[in-house]
Amino acid sequence: MQKISKFPIVDGNLGWYETSPSHGRKLGDRLKGRKKFDFAVIGAGYTGVAVAQRLAELHPHASIAIVDALCVGQGTSGRNAGFVIDVPHNLDAGESNIEHDHKLYKLNTFAINRLRSFKDKHAIDCAWQDCGKYMSAHEQSNVAGLDHFVETLQAGGFEYKVFEGAALKKRLGTDYYRMAVYTPGNVLINPSSLIRGLAAALPESVTLFENSPVLSCEYGSPHLLNFLGGSIQAHTVIQTTSSFNEEFGHLQNRLAPIFTYASLTEPLTPEELKKYFDGVKPWGTTSAHPAGTTVRFTPDNRIFVRNSLNYERSLNSNAEGLERAWKQHRKSFDARFPFLAHKVFEYTWGGMLCMTLNHQSVFKKSAEGVYTIVGCNGVGVAKGTYLGYYMAEYISGIKSHELDFIFDNSKPSWVPPDPLKALGAGIRLKHESSNAGGDI
Repeated sequence: MQKISKFPIVDGNLGWYETSPSHGRKLGDRLKGRKKFDFAVIGAGYTGVAVAQRLAELHPHASIAIVDALCVGQGTSGRNAGFVIDVPHNLDAGESNIEHDHKLYKLNTFAINRLRSFKDKHAIDCAWQDCGKYMSAHEQSNVAGLDHFVETLQAGGFEYKVFEGAALKKRLGTDYYRMAVYTPGNVLINPSSLIRGLAAALPESVTLFENSPVLSCEYGSPHLLNFLGGSIQAHTVIQTTSSFNEEFGHLQNRLAPIFTYASLTEPLTPEELKKYFDGVKPWGTTSAHPAGTTVRFTPDNRIFVRNSLNYERSLNSNAEGLERAWKQHRKSFDARFPFLAHKVFEYTWGGMLCMTLNHQSVFKKSAEGVYTIVGCNGVGVAKGTYLGYYMAEYISGIKSHELDFIFDNSKPSWVPPDPLKALGAGIRLKHESSNAGGDI
């Protein structure tokens, strides 16, 4: 029996979840009693929901369970910055060549189009914005990161524009950034709203269980998942448990879970919008530096700030970490928007980036009837969607060039165990943060 000892919790005030139109609506029951299913998916984020969706399409008469330790939209899927990225960028590295980038782009756009089709079909209110994205630099020393990005875009024939000075300020409402590279194909969303809408729209053959953490697993034929007051028997189990996956016994020394934090302001007033953001449309920017700040101006007139990186062996944040992040968020916000220094953060929360050392995901058959998908390396809305889709196809015996590419690029490097992992992560994160300068 494989016992689970670490569980996800609600880390802070989850801004996207609490501002979601479906906030508070129950999507699934707690799992109680003994259940039997053909397939059991652990984790109801973008990857898990994509697996369940595609399995239901391929096996319409099969019974499928999808379980989550929290409410849908409270986990990693609902805590990220809400970028659905089309053009490969530095967080989704791997071998850097044009053919590789084009294959990633094809998979990312496939995921975006699939998400869009579900959004349209089920009228999911998720603040979907086809507004592209910026990658920006404040420090001259970090402009080199933008130059490298432009070289990649040019080599691949991807569309982009460069903005500086007054033209950039007109688009963002702040003159903080020296330069930005804009790519038009990115989508911005409320990530909690979208995943909740997708989960609510799962077909009748899929049963969703919320607030149902797996306490232990007994692998066999069939597999048995144990819960408080209940269990699931299933011949096939798919684990989409992000940074918690090592708890499930089939993966060791491959994941480097990094905690990051976000804050979301109260809405700007009509007067503030008129004075400072007149004509400014919703936007989002990542940083030219890996440790830099991600910022968004949302359709409901809030400003989102995400930065601060640390390694937490417990896989949960704490009050000290949230307080430290809030203080940094205030500094970062005030530097970019000094004219809004009076605005309060209504929400501050923590969430994890499930990283691997070489930025390749775990996508594999871990044992007979057990499959694993984790390690989306900060681009999980699109990547989790296509990995989940193609895992369902792999389980179903469907072959494709896309699957071949995914397997070829799903060989994560070895990561040392703790305490060496904690030591190495601490040194690396401190180094990156110190070099980011004003881009934090």
